[in-house]
Amino acid sequence: MSAKKHSPEHQALGRAVLVARARQAVSQDELGARSGLHRNYIGAMERGEINATFAVLLKLARGLDMPLSRLIAEAEQVQQEPHFRATS
Repeated sequence: MSAKKHSPEHQALGRAVLVARARQAVSQDELGARSGLHRNYIGAMERGEINATFAVLLKLARGLDMPLSRLIAEAEQVQQEPHFRATS
């Protein structure tokens, strides 16, 4: 049974988290430790399967050492990329 995918916005946010994490050469385990979240949660978020709360978004932003506004802006930018295609 596969996990339910959320909206293109969820998937774009997940992609932005993945890209920010990769840019820093940080594993899901390390980001989880930095943000106080389990690595499985990070992975599910990166796949667009999580409808994160504001508190979780703040934890992620802190773990990535970036303002939440930048993370959101990067997610919006992902959606504008011509090759971004949300999956259902």
